[in-house]
Amino acid sequence: MSTVRLTVGQAIVRFLAEQYVERDGVQTRFIAGVWGIFGHGNVAGLGQALEELGDECDMPYYRPQNEQGQVHIATAYARHRNRLQTFACISSIGPGATNMITGAATATVNRIPVLLFPSDYFANRLVDPVLQQVEHPIDRDASANDAFRPVSRYFDRITRPEQLLSSLPAAFRVLTDPAETGAVTVSLPEDVQAEAYDWPTAFFERRVWRIRRPLPEVAVIDHVVGLLRHARAPLIIAGGGVNYSEANEALDAFARRFGIPVVESQAGKGAIPWDHPFNAGPVGSAGGLAANRLARDADLVLAVGTRLGDFVTASRTAFQDPDVTFVGINVGAMDAAKLHAVPMVADAREALIALSTSLDAAGWAGTPAAYRERVATEKAGWDRVVDRHRAGTGGTGDADGVLAQPEIIGIINDAIGGHATAVCAAGSLPGDLLKLWRPEDPKAYHVEYGYSCMGYEIAAGLGVQLAEPERHVVVIVGDGSYLMLNSEIVTAVAEGLAITIVILDNHGFQCILDLARVSGVRDFGNELRFRDPERNRLVGDYVPIDFRAHAEAMGALAVTARTPDEIRAALATSRGGRRPTVIVVPTSPAGRVPGMESWWDVPVAEASTQDNIHEARERYEVALAQQRRELT
Repeated sequence: MSTVRLTVGQAIVRFLAEQYVERDGVQTRFIAGVWGIFGHGNVAGLGQALEELGDECDMPYYRPQNEQGQVHIATAYARHRNRLQTFACISSIGPGATNMITGAATATVNRIPVLLFPSDYFANRLVDPVLQQVEHPIDRDASANDAFRPVSRYFDRITRPEQLLSSLPAAFRVLTDPAETGAVTVSLPEDVQAEAYDWPTAFFERRVWRIRRPLPEVAVIDHVVGLLRHARAPLIIAGGGVNYSEANEALDAFARRFGIPVVESQAGKGAIPWDHPFNAGPVGSAGGLAANRLARDADLVLAVGTRLGDFVTASRTAFQDPDVTFVGINVGAMDAAKLHAVPMVADAREALIALSTSLDAAGWAGTPAAYRERVATEKAGWDRVVDRHRAGTGGTGDADGVLAQPEIIGIINDAIGGHATAVCAAGSLPGDLLKLWRPEDPKAYHVEYGYSCMGYEIAAGLGVQLAEPERHVVVIVGDGSYLMLNSEIVTAVAEGLAITIVILDNHGFQCILDLARVSGVRDFGNELRFRDPERNRLVGDYVPIDFRAHAEAMGALAVTARTPDEIRAALATSRGGRRPTVIVVPTSPAGRVPGMESWWDVPVAEASTQDNIHEARERYEVALAQQRRELT
């Protein structure tokens, strides 16, 4: 048997360079590069390997400013590439490793592949405890990296070099499986990284992992065809799986052919253009009037590529027809079976094509004219509501003349168009963007709302820009989320990535302040205020933060824009350079798009001495009575 002597770190670099995926006859190298921050746990292991073999293996190294940020970059990159390519992320032992846990959870919740190599304590244990090692008095092999287990789709700890021979192929099986993918974590003790082994050369031969497109079962197709032919008011929910499987054309054709309205989740927004005649807009807790009214009356729901989270189902209050039936079209059996659905475990594109063929063969002409007319009427009404909010005439403005969030969204969208990518993740912005942003292609809307991870936004902007360098990428982020993880601006400067970052400065966590007020909680702890020494509470004046100066100090081109014309001018000049542009927009703390005949289950205190809590609890129990608990 032919062998080659390499360290574990070197073997990993060589192996990664030879892993490819194939879908629809197109092959792509799966690992586009490696992100990492070096420390004593990996600098002489994987760090040495990347320095020696990076050029030879065409495996570029990227340096982030925070280990959490690098995983977000990889996640956004993989999502924009429809899960056909991603990055590997490496870290040192201890805090460098555990910094990646939030990123791992974000990737796993969103079903996005990322490959993580956190360093770990010495496998030989001769010098225990090493620097940054967590010790347990009776569990000798416990490690801080064990915290990756619940947020990873695959986890392994390599204590002998030859374990890689089985572990790495198993890791790639999970990464490249559309049903199982998420964060994959291979924990590497720092001594093992530097150990040498005589590896079979066959281990480093090119391997192609075929991304499967499972076909729906004939019996299930026949069952669903029967359901559709007898449906009075069918509805399609488009989830992220539509985009990842590139089922956009199939969905477009299916909706038009059979007259079935499509409503959107956060990950599915943009699956068909906003002005498509059967795009009824977003559904659920952050949804719009058209979608929520159609969902309320739907008797058959095709859930295509969606996890059916609580925002989509409005905490299981969105679908009020007592006889509503769900069909779950998903590559994942767990997601396909949710809400007591008829599970169609299949690729979204293949399922829609198969259903269309069978419906044609059965002679179904689609929904009746009256239903199509209702869809058109609801859509037209919703479009007018969106127009008003985007124009600042929807009743969400501010008396002092400061721009409100809905109007700012409209200004940005109109200025950059429907093909630039808007990136966001947390706060009230995702809800307003879901309602108001008008994407014209599947990659024009990138909002992470499975984990709603504050700090994702700027890092994700880098990931999208790296995935498609010619695309205009605009990160829209609240000041609270900006303060959590802004350091990847430095990375954007170093890499020459001209992303645009719009910071909405509204003095803190206004989203949760709104939620607190709805829940009867008095203003407490959500705004950026000075402490009042007499009351010992954060109720003083707003803390002044010069976000423009802060971003400029990190190397960005930064401006403050207070008017619509200033925002437009800043956006017009933000492209074409080789560094990021940060646009700071003072924003009214009040004024966001209200709920649109929807609800979100946030439990209210059941006992309190405060009257406002009692009132909120009464409202909560009224809403709770609408919850469809039988849909499990």
